[in-house]
Amino acid sequence: MHSHTWYANLAGHLAALLYGVPHVVTMHSLEPLRPWKAEQLGGGYALSSWCERVAAESAAAVVAVSEGMRADVLAAYPAICPDRVRVIRNGIDTSEYTPDPATDVLERYGVDPGRPSVVFVGRITRQKGLPVLLRAAQQLDPAAQLVLCAGQPDTAELAGEVTGLVAGLRAGRSGVVWLPEMLPKREVIQLLTHATVFACPSLYEPLGIVNLEAMACGTPVVASNVGGIPEVVTDAQTGLLVPPDDHILLAQAISSLVGDPARATAMGQLGRQHVKASFSWASIAAQTSALYTDLTRDRPGLG
Repeated sequence: MHSHTWYANLAGHLAALLYGVPHVVTMHSLEPLRPWKAEQLGGGYALSSWCERVAAESAAAVVAVSEGMRADVLAAYPAICPDRVRVIRNGIDTSEYTPDPATDVLERYGVDPGRPSVVFVGRITRQKGLPVLLRAAQQLDPAAQLVLCAGQPDTAELAGEVTGLVAGLRAGRSGVVWLPEMLPKREVIQLLTHATVFACPSLYEPLGIVNLEAMACGTPVVASNVGGIPEVVTDAQTGLLVPPDDHILLAQAISSLVGDPARATAMGQLGRQHVKASFSWASIAAQTSALYTDLTRDRPGLG
């Protein structure tokens, strides 16, 4: 049995007990490190935390999606033997996430391909740090557009905060595009392709697949130096890393690339090469298969 995230982990744990087979848990995030979910879930947060702990501590193996995530797993759940925690990073399909030179999506949403743009893609949750980016945007060159593919706010309070910050930006500059609906992948890929910078101001990010997607489209990333992000974004080579929750340094880093398009382009090209070399699904599948083999080697009936 192999389950992903807390809402499947408990089912995987019960199925493993029922059928007498090993259970592998992949940890994409940790409930103890997302306390703001209590605002969203109330008592449900206690339930999700319990499900995660029981499944993880009972699993035959725990897969962490980054070295940073592995350290967090062992710190949050000291009952888990370190030998049972293996790092297998997530990946993306680089044949799907590839630069798209077309501009029809930009035209549809009012994004000017002749102006630099800073793109954000993510849910409106405390974890993703969107308010930090919106405060940083107040300091950016007015020529730069801000494109927000952001929806599904966790709480009404957070939705109100983001709405107010966006309104404040729009009152003082043009080119603030907010797309709250879930966009088709092709549209996101085109927006990423034409972005000067992809911004990832997350406060917590075990790996950050969205950064891989941006890099695969040839776009440099300015991101928070948290969790597994430094294992994806190489500082000063494929992007820039800044401390989390610091809108001033975030604005400075974004501005440095917006003001130097040649450097941004070079970083974007290196980023795509890095993703193709290190985050292919073929490599990840081979690592996962090897884990299954290790778990079943001494159990002939499971081979």
